[in-house]
Amino acid sequence: MLAKQASVSAGAARVPRVSEGGRPPGVFSVGEFRVLWAAAAQSIIGDQLARVALSILVYQRTGSAGWTAAMYALTQLPALLSGVLLSGLADRLPRRAVMVGCDLARAGLVGVMALPGAPLPLLAVLLVLVQLADAPFAAAQGATLPHVLPGERFERGQRALLITHQAGLLAGFAVGGLLVAWVGTHAALAIDAGTFLLSAALIRAGVQARPVSGAAPGKVALQVRGGARLIWADRRLRSLVGLAWLAGFAVVPEGLAAPFAAEVGVGVAAVGWLLAADPAGMVVGAWLLGKLSTERRLQLLGPLAIGTVVPLGCYLLAPSLGFALALLAISGACSAYQVTAGATFVQLVPDHQRGQALGLARSGLVAAQGIGVAAGGLLAELLDGPSTAIAAAGLVGLVFAVNATAAWARVGARRVAAALTADN
Repeated sequence: MLAKQASVSAGAARVPRVSEGGRPPGVFSVGEFRVLWAAAAQSIIGDQLARVALSILVYQRTGSAGWTAAMYALTQLPALLSGVLLSGLADRLPRRAVMVGCDLARAGLVGVMALPGAPLPLLAVLLVLVQLADAPFAAAQGATLPHVLPGERFERGQRALLITHQAGLLAGFAVGGLLVAWVGTHAALAIDAGTFLLSAALIRAGVQARPVSGAAPGKVALQVRGGARLIWADRRLRSLVGLAWLAGFAVVPEGLAAPFAAEVGVGVAAVGWLLAADPAGMVVGAWLLGKLSTERRLQLLGPLAIGTVVPLGCYLLAPSLGFALALLAISGACSAYQVTAGATFVQLVPDHQRGQALGLARSGLVAAQGIGVAAGGLLAELLDGPSTAIAAAGLVGLVFAVNATAAWARVGARRVAAALTADN
C-alpha cells in the first residue's frame, strides 16, 4: 500500500571505489546504507499486509470490482499532486529530516485507519493523506542514496533495495491473505503503522544529517518548472521516464487480484499469491540483470519493457490460477528493467535538482499506476470480467511499449553508458 522508498556532499567522507583486493567494495559495507536498507526492509511486509487488508476489506463490504480497484488506486493517485508540489522539499530541507517527518506523519494516519468501525469514506481520505507524505519521503531517500553510495556502487545499492523490496512484497503478499484472515484487517493496519515508527527511529539514529543544497530555487513554482524543463529538454531523461511510466499498464492485475480470484473460483488466500507472483519474477529478473554490463542492461531496456506487457495480453485465453501466476511472474521478471532505468535517471540529474526531478518522474509513474488500476476496474465492470480487462491493458500497453522502445533506441544505450562512465 505504502511505499517506503552525484557527488559526495561537503564534509562527507569519500568512499573508495575499489577494495584492497581490487574489487568494488560491497554496498553493505557502508553503515548508512545498512540503516536505509533495514528501515525499508522491516516496513515492506507491513505495507503489503495493509494493502491486502484494504483490498479484502473493501471487496467484502461492497462486492464490487470497481470499488476495490478504486480504493487500490487511492494508494497511487495522490502522488500526482504531492510528487509535483512536495518532492521539492527534499532539495529545500535537510533530507534526513524530511524522511523522519514523513514517517511520523504516516504512522499517525495509518494508526487512525486501524481503528475498528472506520467507514470507507474516512479510510479513503486518510489513505490520500498518507500517500501525500509518501512522495517527499521517496524523493529524499532517492536523493540521499547517491551520497551514501557514490560512483559505480549506486546502481548496485538500488538493485539491493529493489530485490529486498520485491522479496518483501513476495513474503507479504504470499502470506498476507492468511495473516489478515488470522489477525483481522484492523490489526494488519496497526502493524503497518508500527513499521513507520520503527523506520523513523532507524533513519534518525543512523543516517547522517547533511546540509541543504543552496542551488535549489526558492519558490515552489520555480522549482517545479525547473525540474520539468530539465526532464523535457534532455532526451535521455525523457525517454527513461517514458519507459518507467509503462508500469501503469503492468499494475492492472494487482488492482483486480481479488475479483480475478473470485472469477476463477479460488479463496481469499489466493489474492496474496496473485499479488506475490509479479514481485517474485522481479527478484529473479533483477538478479539476472545484475550479472550484465551497464551497456548491456541499457540495451535491454526496450525489449524488457515490451516483455512486461505482452504476458497480460494472454489473459484473453481465460487463464486458470496457475497459468495466471506464471504470466505475472514473467511480466515481473521483465519489469526488472525499471531498476536500471531509475538508477540511470538519478545519475544523469544534477544533485541540486535531484529531489524535484525524482518527484516529478515518480509522481507520473505512480499516477499512471493509479489511473491504470482505476481504468482496469472500470473495464472489468463494463466488459466480461477481470480477465478481459487485464488483456485489454496488455494489448494497449504493447502499443505504448513499442513507441517507448523506439524512442530509447534513438537515444543510444552506448552513448548513455559512456556518459555514466565519464561521470563516475
